[in-house]
Amino acid sequence: MSDHVTYGLSALRSKAFATILAVLPLPLAAETVDILALGDSLTQGYGLIEEQGFVPQLQAWLQARGHDVRIVNGGVSGDTTAGGLARVDWSLTPEIEAMIVALGGNDLLRGIAPEVSRANLDGILQMAQGRGLPVLLIGMQAPGNYGPDYKAAFDAIYPDLAAQYGALHLASFFSGLMEGGAMPAEPARFMQPDGIHPNAEGVARIVEAVGPEVEALILRAID
Repeated sequence: MSDHVTYGLSALRSKAFATILAVLPLPLAAETVDILALGDSLTQGYGLIEEQGFVPQLQAWLQARGHDVRIVNGGVSGDTTAGGLARVDWSLTPEIEAMIVALGGNDLLRGIAPEVSRANLDGILQMAQGRGLPVLLIGMQAPGNYGPDYKAAFDAIYPDLAAQYGALHLASFFSGLMEGGAMPAEPARFMQPDGIHPNAEGVARIVEAVGPEVEALILRAID
């Protein structure tokens, strides 16, 4: 075969290949995953400058690991599970694809009956289920001063509801601060002076524990 013919066939093949590429659909760019973090002052970032709060630190942690994600700060200082239930409907705007629920601390501070907290969290998870949204449910543990029956009833709320609704579950918002399942000997170094809210270093440790669970939540959202 002459060089001229060989060149002509090669040119035809190249042209045909270029034509095929032109009509093939381009791969879609990865879209940002929008996650609502529904919570109280711990989520809101009480006492911290904005970038030190839970939501900004969590978003930065996830983005540093290559996740295209936006965490919407749905934390309201002082909110109880009842407050979360009251606002979850309008907080779940159309772009939200998953939800983190971290409520219950203020229920404990007020000594609210565990069955009331359970019913409120159940309502929140029902709302998410109705919209087909995966959820990460972050728990709280009751202190012993309310008595063993109260503690047992309250502590059981989160794993029970997570199992019922197929939600992801993290035992405690403060898991990242714990050592061997208990708070460290000197917890004050991770807390603000009020002893309730974490400082910036404490939040960073909390995010290290929460982050992998949110990565699992992202996988559910894009699945």
